[in-house]
Amino acid sequence: MDLNRNATPRRQFMRNAGFGAAALFATPGLFAEELMRTAAMTEGPFYPDRMPLDTDNDLLVLNDSLTPAVGEITYLSGRVLGKDGGPVRNALVEIWQVDHKGAYLHSESVNADKRDTNFQGYGRFLTDSEGRYFFRTVKPVPYPGRAPHIHFAISRNGKRVLTTQLLVAGEALNEKDGLMRRLGDDKVKQTVLTEFKPMPDSTIGELLANWNIVLGVTASDA
Repeated sequence: MDLNRNATPRRQFMRNAGFGAAALFATPGLFAEELMRTAAMTEGPFYPDRMPLDTDNDLLVLNDSLTPAVGEITYLSGRVLGKDGGPVRNALVEIWQVDHKGAYLHSESVNADKRDTNFQGYGRFLTDSEGRYFFRTVKPVPYPGRAPHIHFAISRNGKRVLTTQLLVAGEALNEKDGLMRRLGDDKVKQTVLTEFKPMPDSTIGELLANWNIVLGVTASDA
């Protein structure tokens, strides 16, 4: 099933807009040497124990609801690449994260009773022929014990090939985050960091974040 084709016209527009953003920040050309693999990080205990009514790549609106989730709107895009820089097509990219109140879509989450019921909390997307993915979500916020982050899982042919997390570059809490500290080397840490930048000309404070994910395979392997 093509998970990208069940979007409404509004979401189809968002999908196309995301590809534009991905193209703007995409890593150009071929690489003379192997890329550094994106560091793996734990899945954590809050992968959804019940899926939302909607599992597409727009986490701000459930189905065709007119009430969006609260938070800093973020257009999150990038590419899934092999270690040689080649695109990995038809990779299933899953994300899950807390809402603006620090609550996951999980029955045992902190603040579960205060969860923003308009926030999807989970989304998925199949990469295209250029390895591109796109999500519309909210900028992650901290919760007790953790710096702001978004969980990612990448699967190929029904098999999980990478589980990791994306953290916000420049966030002060990163230095205190235990999982981040476990990565050790600063170069390794850089593979799971990206900036959340203001979107040019946005009148409502929207953000852009671009993050390329490098798997430990070549494009031909994938």
